[in-house]
Amino acid sequence: MIRETPQEFLDILKSYVPDPQKPVGVARQEFSEFFAEFQTDERPAVEQIAIRDDLQGVWCSVPEAVPDRTLLFFHGGGFTVGSTADHLGLCAELARVAQSRVFSVDYRLAPEHTFPAQVEDAVAAYRYLASHGYPPHRIIPVGISAGGTLVLDLLLTLRDQHLLMPPAAVCMSPIVDLAFGGESVTTNRDNDWLTAARLAAIRTLYLGGRDPDDPLASPVHANLYGLPRLYIQTGTGELMYDDISAFAKKAKWAGGQVSFEIWEGMFHFWQIFGKQVPEARAAVAHVGAFVQETFGR
Repeated sequence: MIRETPQEFLDILKSYVPDPQKPVGVARQEFSEFFAEFQTDERPAVEQIAIRDDLQGVWCSVPEAVPDRTLLFFHGGGFTVGSTADHLGLCAELARVAQSRVFSVDYRLAPEHTFPAQVEDAVAAYRYLASHGYPPHRIIPVGISAGGTLVLDLLLTLRDQHLLMPPAAVCMSPIVDLAFGGESVTTNRDNDWLTAARLAAIRTLYLGGRDPDDPLASPVHANLYGLPRLYIQTGTGELMYDDISAFAKKAKWAGGQVSFEIWEGMFHFWQIFGKQVPEARAAVAHVGAFVQETFGR
Protein backbone atom coordinates (compact mmCIF):
# COMPACT_ATOMS: atom_id res chain seq x y z
CA MET A 1 0.00 0.00 0.00
CA ILE A 2 0.99 3.65 -0.37
CA ARG A 3 2.83 4.65 2.80
CA GLU A 4 0.65 7.68 3.34
CA THR A 5 -3.07 7.29 2.84
CA PRO A 6 -3.87 7.77 -0.88
CA GLN A 7 -5.57 11.12 -0.26
CA GLU A 8 -2.64 12.45 1.73
CA PHE A 9 -0.25 11.43 -1.04
CA LEU A 10 -2.47 12.96 -3.72
CA ASP A 11 -2.63 16.20 -1.74
CA ILE A 12 1.17 16.31 -1.63
CA LEU A 13 1.35 15.76 -5.38
CA LYS A 14 -1.30 18.42 -6.04
CA SER A 15 0.82 20.95 -4.19
CA TYR A 16 3.51 20.48 -6.83
CA VAL A 17 1.36 20.80 -9.92
CA PRO A 18 3.24 23.36 -12.07
CA ASP A 19 1.84 26.84 -11.49
CA PRO A 20 1.42 28.77 -14.78
CA GLN A 21 1.78 32.02 -12.83
CA LYS A 22 5.36 31.18 -11.84
CA PRO A 23 8.36 31.81 -14.10
CA VAL A 24 8.90 28.84 -16.36
CA GLY A 25 12.37 28.15 -15.00
CA VAL A 26 11.12 28.06 -11.41
CA ALA A 27 8.25 25.71 -12.25
CA ARG A 28 10.62 23.34 -14.04
CA GLN A 29 13.12 23.31 -11.19
CA GLU A 30 10.41 22.60 -8.61
CA PHE A 31 8.95 19.80 -10.72
CA SER A 32 12.36 18.24 -11.29
CA GLU A 33 13.45 18.30 -7.66
CA PHE A 34 10.12 17.04 -6.34
CA PHE A 35 9.45 14.18 -8.74
CA ALA A 36 13.03 12.89 -8.64
CA GLU A 37 12.63 12.49 -4.87
CA PHE A 38 9.82 9.93 -5.17
CA GLN A 39 11.46 7.59 -7.66
CA THR A 40 13.49 4.55 -6.71
CA ASP A 41 17.12 5.07 -5.76
CA GLU A 42 18.27 3.11 -8.80
CA ARG A 43 20.41 5.24 -11.08
CA PRO A 44 21.86 4.23 -14.45
CA ALA A 45 25.21 5.08 -15.94
CA VAL A 46 24.57 8.03 -18.26
CA GLU A 47 26.16 9.47 -21.38
CA GLN A 48 24.84 12.64 -23.01
CA ILE A 49 24.65 12.76 -26.81
CA ALA A 50 23.94 15.68 -29.15
CA ILE A 51 21.21 14.67 -31.61
CA ARG A 52 21.18 18.25 -32.93
CA ASP A 53 22.60 21.47 -31.55
CA ASP A 54 19.28 22.10 -29.76
CA LEU A 55 18.33 18.50 -29.00
CA GLN A 56 20.01 16.19 -26.50
CA GLY A 57 19.70 12.49 -25.85
CA VAL A 58 20.97 10.57 -22.84
CA TRP A 59 22.06 6.95 -22.89
CA CYS A 60 21.04 5.24 -19.64
CA SER A 61 22.70 1.89 -19.02
CA VAL A 62 22.58 -0.80 -16.33
CA PRO A 63 24.60 -4.04 -16.10
CA GLU A 64 21.58 -6.15 -17.09
CA ALA A 65 21.12 -4.38 -20.44
CA VAL A 66 21.58 -6.36 -23.65
CA PRO A 67 23.61 -4.10 -25.99
CA ASP A 68 21.41 -4.46 -29.08
CA ARG A 69 18.13 -3.65 -27.29
CA THR A 70 17.12 0.00 -27.12
CA LEU A 71 14.20 1.72 -25.43
CA LEU A 72 13.64 5.16 -26.95
CA PHE A 73 12.23 7.00 -23.93
CA PHE A 74 10.16 10.18 -23.78
CA HIS A 75 9.63 11.73 -20.34
CA GLY A 76 6.45 13.22 -18.92
CA GLY A 77 5.60 16.72 -17.74
CA GLY A 78 2.71 17.95 -19.87
CA PHE A 79 5.05 19.16 -22.66
CA THR A 80 6.08 22.09 -20.43
CA VAL A 81 8.25 20.61 -17.66
CA GLY A 82 10.30 17.46 -17.13
CA SER A 83 13.60 16.09 -18.38
CA THR A 84 15.75 12.99 -18.36
CA ALA A 85 17.33 14.21 -15.12
CA ASP A 86 14.06 13.97 -13.18
CA HIS A 87 13.18 10.56 -14.70
CA LEU A 88 16.49 8.78 -14.08
CA GLY A 89 15.03 6.45 -11.47
CA LEU A 90 12.33 5.35 -13.91
CA CYS A 91 14.89 5.03 -16.73
CA ALA A 92 17.03 2.77 -14.55
CA GLU A 93 14.05 0.59 -13.66
CA LEU A 94 12.99 0.32 -17.27
CA ALA A 95 16.51 -0.59 -18.34
CA ARG A 96 16.75 -3.28 -15.68
CA VAL A 97 13.37 -4.96 -16.16
CA ALA A 98 13.56 -4.76 -19.97
CA GLN A 99 17.25 -5.71 -20.04
CA SER A 100 17.71 -2.90 -22.54
CA ARG A 101 19.63 0.33 -22.87
CA VAL A 102 17.48 3.44 -22.60
CA PHE A 103 17.96 6.43 -24.88
CA SER A 104 16.06 9.28 -23.23
CA VAL A 105 15.23 12.38 -25.25
CA ASP A 106 15.29 15.90 -23.78
CA TYR A 107 12.85 17.26 -26.33
CA ARG A 108 12.05 20.96 -26.52
CA LEU A 109 9.40 22.30 -24.15
CA ALA A 110 6.51 24.73 -24.37
CA PRO A 111 5.78 27.59 -24.15
CA GLU A 112 9.11 28.50 -25.78
CA HIS A 113 8.60 25.73 -28.33
CA THR A 114 5.03 24.85 -29.15
CA PHE A 115 3.48 21.95 -31.05
CA PRO A 116 4.68 20.31 -33.26
CA ALA A 117 8.29 20.97 -32.17
CA GLN A 118 8.13 18.06 -29.72
CA VAL A 119 6.90 15.68 -32.42
CA GLU A 120 9.73 16.79 -34.69
CA ASP A 121 12.20 16.06 -31.90
CA ALA A 122 10.79 12.57 -31.35
CA VAL A 123 11.19 11.76 -35.04
CA ALA A 124 14.71 13.25 -35.06
CA ALA A 125 15.72 11.03 -32.14
CA TYR A 126 14.42 7.92 -33.88
CA ARG A 127 16.21 8.87 -37.10
CA TYR A 128 19.39 9.48 -35.11
CA LEU A 129 19.31 5.96 -33.69
CA ALA A 130 18.50 4.40 -37.05
CA SER A 131 21.40 6.24 -38.70
CA HIS A 132 23.87 5.29 -35.97
CA GLY A 133 23.63 1.53 -36.18
CA TYR A 134 20.46 0.86 -34.17
CA PRO A 135 18.03 -0.99 -36.46
CA PRO A 136 14.31 -0.23 -36.05
CA HIS A 137 13.45 -3.84 -35.17
CA ARG A 138 15.65 -3.51 -32.06
CA ILE A 139 14.09 -0.22 -30.89
CA ILE A 140 10.94 0.07 -28.78
CA PRO A 141 9.63 3.59 -28.06
CA VAL A 142 8.40 4.07 -24.49
CA GLY A 143 6.76 7.17 -23.03
CA ILE A 144 4.93 8.30 -19.93
CA SER A 145 2.19 10.97 -19.88
CA ALA A 146 3.13 13.55 -22.55
CA GLY A 147 5.93 11.19 -23.52
CA GLY A 148 3.32 8.56 -24.32
CA THR A 149 1.71 11.04 -26.68
CA LEU A 150 5.03 11.53 -28.45
CA VAL A 151 5.38 7.77 -28.85
CA LEU A 152 2.07 7.69 -30.71
CA ASP A 153 3.00 10.77 -32.75
CA LEU A 154 6.27 9.11 -33.71
CA LEU A 155 4.49 5.98 -34.93
CA LEU A 156 1.94 7.96 -36.93
CA THR A 157 4.69 10.01 -38.56
CA LEU A 158 6.80 6.98 -39.42
CA ARG A 159 3.79 5.28 -40.96
CA ASP A 160 2.80 8.31 -43.01
CA GLN A 161 6.38 8.83 -44.22
CA HIS A 162 6.67 5.12 -45.13
CA LEU A 163 9.66 4.61 -42.85
CA LEU A 164 10.60 1.39 -41.10
CA MET A 165 8.63 0.97 -37.90
CA PRO A 166 9.66 -0.44 -34.53
CA PRO A 167 8.09 -3.79 -33.61
CA ALA A 168 6.08 -2.38 -30.70
CA ALA A 169 5.60 0.65 -28.46
CA VAL A 170 4.68 1.38 -24.84
CA CYS A 171 2.46 4.23 -23.60
CA MET A 172 2.09 4.78 -19.85
CA SER A 173 -0.83 7.11 -19.06
CA PRO A 174 -0.60 8.93 -22.42
CA ILE A 175 -2.34 12.21 -23.22
CA VAL A 176 -4.46 11.26 -26.24
CA ASP A 177 -7.08 14.03 -26.47
CA LEU A 178 -6.26 17.66 -25.70
CA ALA A 179 -9.96 18.46 -25.52
CA PHE A 180 -9.98 16.39 -22.31
CA GLY A 181 -13.64 15.66 -22.90
CA GLY A 182 -14.00 12.36 -21.07
CA GLU A 183 -16.40 12.19 -18.13
CA SER A 184 -13.57 10.98 -15.89
CA VAL A 185 -12.13 14.52 -15.90
CA THR A 186 -15.07 15.30 -13.62
CA THR A 187 -15.79 11.98 -11.93
CA ASN A 188 -12.14 11.39 -10.97
CA ARG A 189 -11.39 14.90 -9.72
CA ASP A 190 -10.92 13.52 -6.18
CA ASN A 191 -8.96 10.46 -7.33
CA ASP A 192 -6.11 12.12 -9.21
CA TRP A 193 -3.48 14.74 -8.41
CA LEU A 194 -3.87 16.39 -11.79
CA THR A 195 -6.55 19.07 -12.01
CA ALA A 196 -8.81 20.27 -14.81
CA ALA A 197 -7.04 23.63 -14.61
CA ARG A 198 -3.66 21.97 -15.20
CA LEU A 199 -5.05 20.12 -18.22
CA ALA A 200 -6.35 23.39 -19.66
CA ALA A 201 -2.95 25.02 -19.10
CA ILE A 202 -1.21 22.14 -20.88
CA ARG A 203 -3.50 22.56 -23.88
CA THR A 204 -2.95 26.33 -24.03
CA LEU A 205 0.82 26.32 -23.54
CA TYR A 206 1.55 23.33 -25.76
CA LEU A 207 -0.67 24.19 -28.71
CA GLY A 208 -0.01 27.93 -28.83
CA GLY A 209 -3.35 28.50 -30.55
CA ARG A 210 -3.23 25.47 -32.86
CA ASP A 211 -6.16 23.10 -33.33
CA PRO A 212 -6.51 20.58 -30.46
CA ASP A 213 -8.17 18.17 -32.91
CA ASP A 214 -5.01 17.88 -35.01
CA PRO A 215 -4.30 14.11 -35.05
CA LEU A 216 -0.73 14.63 -33.84
CA ALA A 217 -1.90 16.86 -30.99
CA SER A 218 -4.70 14.46 -30.06
CA PRO A 219 -3.94 10.98 -31.42
CA VAL A 220 -7.47 9.80 -30.62
CA HIS A 221 -8.46 11.69 -33.80
CA ALA A 222 -5.85 9.98 -35.96
CA ASN A 223 -6.38 7.14 -38.41
CA LEU A 224 -4.80 4.35 -36.39
CA TYR A 225 -4.35 1.71 -39.06
CA GLY A 226 -0.94 0.15 -39.63
CA LEU A 227 0.61 0.75 -36.21
CA PRO A 228 2.82 -1.81 -34.49
CA ARG A 229 1.83 -3.62 -31.30
CA LEU A 230 0.81 -1.23 -28.53
CA TYR A 231 1.02 -1.76 -24.80
CA ILE A 232 -0.99 0.91 -22.95
CA GLN A 233 -1.38 1.43 -19.20
CA THR A 234 -3.94 3.58 -17.41
CA GLY A 235 -5.31 3.84 -13.89
CA THR A 236 -9.01 3.96 -13.01
CA GLY A 237 -8.38 7.08 -10.94
CA GLU A 238 -6.91 9.15 -13.77
CA LEU A 239 -8.66 12.25 -15.02
CA MET A 240 -7.87 10.99 -18.52
CA TYR A 241 -9.06 7.42 -17.93
CA ASP A 242 -12.02 7.75 -20.32
CA ASP A 243 -9.89 9.40 -23.02
CA ILE A 244 -7.24 6.67 -22.85
CA SER A 245 -9.89 3.94 -22.86
CA ALA A 246 -11.48 5.47 -25.96
CA PHE A 247 -8.12 5.57 -27.72
CA ALA A 248 -7.36 1.93 -26.91
CA LYS A 249 -10.76 0.88 -28.22
CA LYS A 250 -10.27 2.86 -31.45
CA ALA A 251 -6.80 1.37 -31.96
CA LYS A 252 -8.27 -2.12 -31.65
CA TRP A 253 -11.07 -1.24 -34.10
CA ALA A 254 -8.36 -0.15 -36.56
CA GLY A 255 -7.01 -3.68 -36.50
CA GLY A 256 -4.06 -3.11 -34.22
CA GLN A 257 -2.69 -5.47 -31.62
CA VAL A 258 -3.35 -3.58 -28.41
CA SER A 259 -2.60 -4.76 -24.89
CA PHE A 260 -4.62 -2.41 -22.71
CA GLU A 261 -3.88 -2.74 -19.01
CA ILE A 262 -6.12 -1.04 -16.45
CA TRP A 263 -4.76 -0.54 -12.92
CA GLU A 264 -7.45 -0.27 -10.28
CA GLY A 265 -7.31 2.91 -8.19
CA MET A 266 -4.14 4.26 -9.79
CA PHE A 267 -3.76 7.95 -10.60
CA HIS A 268 -1.90 9.73 -13.39
CA PHE A 269 1.84 9.10 -13.66
CA TRP A 270 1.79 6.55 -10.83
CA GLN A 271 4.49 4.47 -12.53
CA ILE A 272 7.17 6.99 -11.57
CA PHE A 273 6.55 6.91 -7.80
CA GLY A 274 8.58 3.79 -7.08
CA LYS A 275 9.42 4.77 -3.50
CA GLN A 276 5.83 5.37 -2.46
CA VAL A 277 3.57 3.19 -4.59
CA PRO A 278 4.15 -0.57 -4.88
CA GLU A 279 1.97 -0.62 -7.99
CA ALA A 280 4.49 1.67 -9.65
CA ARG A 281 7.25 -0.92 -9.65
CA ALA A 282 4.75 -3.62 -10.58
CA ALA A 283 3.57 -1.61 -13.58
CA VAL A 284 7.15 -1.00 -14.73
CA ALA A 285 7.85 -4.72 -14.35
CA HIS A 286 4.91 -5.41 -16.67
CA VAL A 287 6.45 -3.04 -19.22
CA GLY A 288 9.70 -4.98 -18.93
CA ALA A 289 7.94 -8.27 -19.54
CA PHE A 290 6.24 -6.87 -22.65
CA VAL A 291 9.54 -5.53 -24.00
CA GLN A 292 11.41 -8.77 -23.36
CA GLU A 293 8.65 -10.81 -24.98
CA THR A 294 8.74 -8.52 -28.01
CA PHE A 295 12.50 -8.63 -28.42
CA GLY A 296 12.43 -12.39 -27.92
CA ARG A 297 10.20 -12.99 -30.93
